[in-house]
Amino acid sequence: MKILMINHFPLAGSGSGTYTKNLAVQLAAKGHEVTIVLPENTTDYEEIPGIRLHPVFFTPEEGVPAVPPQNALPFNFPCFTSHPRSTATFESLSSGEMEQYIRAFSEATRQEVETNRPDVVHGQHVWILSSLAAGLGVPLVLTAHGTDLIGYDRWPYLRSYAHTAMAECKAVIAISADNAALVEERFPDYKDKIVRMRNGYDPSIFYTAALTREEVLGPYGVEPAFYKGKRIVLFAGKLARVKGVDVLLEAVSRYESLDPPSVTLIVGDGDVRAELEAQTKELDLKSVRFLGNVLQPALCRLYNIADLSVAPSRSEGFGLVAVEAMACGIPVVASDVGGLPGIVNETNGALAPVEDPDGLADAILGVLKREESCDLPAWRTSIAARVRAEYGQDRIIHELEDLYKKAADA
Repeated sequence: MKILMINHFPLAGSGSGTYTKNLAVQLAAKGHEVTIVLPENTTDYEEIPGIRLHPVFFTPEEGVPAVPPQNALPFNFPCFTSHPRSTATFESLSSGEMEQYIRAFSEATRQEVETNRPDVVHGQHVWILSSLAAGLGVPLVLTAHGTDLIGYDRWPYLRSYAHTAMAECKAVIAISADNAALVEERFPDYKDKIVRMRNGYDPSIFYTAALTREEVLGPYGVEPAFYKGKRIVLFAGKLARVKGVDVLLEAVSRYESLDPPSVTLIVGDGDVRAELEAQTKELDLKSVRFLGNVLQPALCRLYNIADLSVAPSRSEGFGLVAVEAMACGIPVVASDVGGLPGIVNETNGALAPVEDPDGLADAILGVLKREESCDLPAWRTSIAARVRAEYGQDRIIHELEDLYKKAADA
């Protein structure tokens, strides 16, 4: 099949970007022709073997180390919350900028449809760019990622795009039971279009590996004296309020002086990083380090030398970071919210109440103490094996292929 994907964000730095890339890689491996229309604010973006990218270029904000081409739109690409390479939101675009945004993506989408005649269009997010594929004569499939629903609630004046996309699509993929309920709540007239389908991870990127802390943390300037004899708790994700890192820092203030001794690494970047660093100083936390944004292969290495990963989100459509961490064999402590309870349980970590620093600290300490008393190598092997079987993208891609075929034949 010829498949055209459309995403509101680059393929690195966002959950939907990772999702889109993972699907594209596996679809290409199965012999499908995949093209992705997406925003970029640099010419130095990653090419993906076997997949054709059609970037719409934007101008990065001051301080972002990226060089756009001369034909770039004169503003950065908008987000629902933030992105490591953009703090612009849909609300921050002026009416003129929104017009340019829509026109640029309309032209890119129409060009791909007219030139390459895809069998199906897969729009990421029930939102603006997906709606632009409506009426072009190609079956449309959507994925609701959760942040689009946040946008739907936050910006009522843009809801018409979401309703157009829902009206025209053949199916909308919901990535968790909670996600499905939220989609149905906002679009009750289209509940029969909702299809449950779990996210998958790329097993060629996230896997167990025998690495030393020194070789992994040395390039980040983290000295052995900081972590020697201590457990490593790791957060990885976008530094946005929705991810709850401020709650994690409050939890650190509860557990950093308790047994077992531990340090906490914060991996990622975003619009609240300065606030989080200020909070760390205000709380006088001695065991926290911010490592900044990293690419996925580097994140795999960090997971493999950690003892626990934490996802303290206030909202989470699915929770792919939890899956990726467990693919590297480490347990996860996550908020009991959104799609996370469908992934995390007592067999692979623990759930904690949302926005509850004490509860989060207790859950983290509980898992760290459990690691001291259990057969840790066997537990980590079990965690990785179960995730590989259930969420390996190569093992579940047939579900999406079947949906595409059904949409194309309808």
